[in-house]
Amino acid sequence: MIKHVADRVWAFDAEWIPDPLAGRLLYEIPDSVTDPEEIMRVMWERGGATEEDPTPFLKLAVSRVVSIAAVERRVTNGAIGLHLMSLPHDPDDPEQTRESAIVGSFLDAVGERRPQLVGFNSVDSDLKLLVQRGTILGLRSAAFCERPEKPWEGIDYFARGSEYNVDLKQILGGFGRATPSLHEMATQSGIPGKLDVDGNQVAHLWLAGNLRKIVQYNEFDALTTYLLWLRLAHFAGHFSSEEYAAEQDRLREVLVTESKGGKPHLEPYLEEWQRLQGIIRERRV
Repeated sequence: MIKHVADRVWAFDAEWIPDPLAGRLLYEIPDSVTDPEEIMRVMWERGGATEEDPTPFLKLAVSRVVSIAAVERRVTNGAIGLHLMSLPHDPDDPEQTRESAIVGSFLDAVGERRPQLVGFNSVDSDLKLLVQRGTILGLRSAAFCERPEKPWEGIDYFARGSEYNVDLKQILGGFGRATPSLHEMATQSGIPGKLDVDGNQVAHLWLAGNLRKIVQYNEFDALTTYLLWLRLAHFAGHFSSEEYAAEQDRLREVLVTESKGGKPHLEPYLEEWQRLQGIIRERRV
């Protein structure tokens, strides 16, 4: 269960696709094959593709990170601030869309600011992915990797059960049918789960050059992860019912402000959140 709520929390999510360069290097695809989609097709075939599942989940090490998003909750002198962050900031800027820029910027920021990380399957998936890809890319993330001599002497993102690497799936799940998906937990809690995009579509969106849509989808997942974390933190007693309601209102204000300030894609998320909560109120009264 959640042991404590830090003054700086980042509820984050990463999106990735099969890395065409990994496919070329590992499967000795000739230089004459230049179409990324064709290379990905080979990777999926080698990864166990079937008629029912033509794009199976591949190993993290052969996956390229294309976006990372996070909701930051920060307490400063008693004041609570929320901020929605995403990488790349500008999906049309080739420098920002480089995998090394995305992974390096995120890990450097974590190392510098030392937030309490919150994810869904982040211990076995998102964080492992970032470490593996960071290593493959030749990055240096000393501050992020720093570990105290003893667990109680500082922040440690790698210790089992670390208070600074909170994985909601590990807290909520078990084995087999005891493990819920983010969508299942969120939707029944009145929180938007999947909207118009799911993880299986990310590679196809990237191939179509629609990175902006991927970043938007990534932001939705970060928002959903944050809201589920809030709910679990309330369940664990870290927020009173009044505080929990105020925390949700605070995020609604951010969504309204952001949607009017250049992120209109957040409007459907807010509408879906309101719709789900309305259904639940009607059925559970």
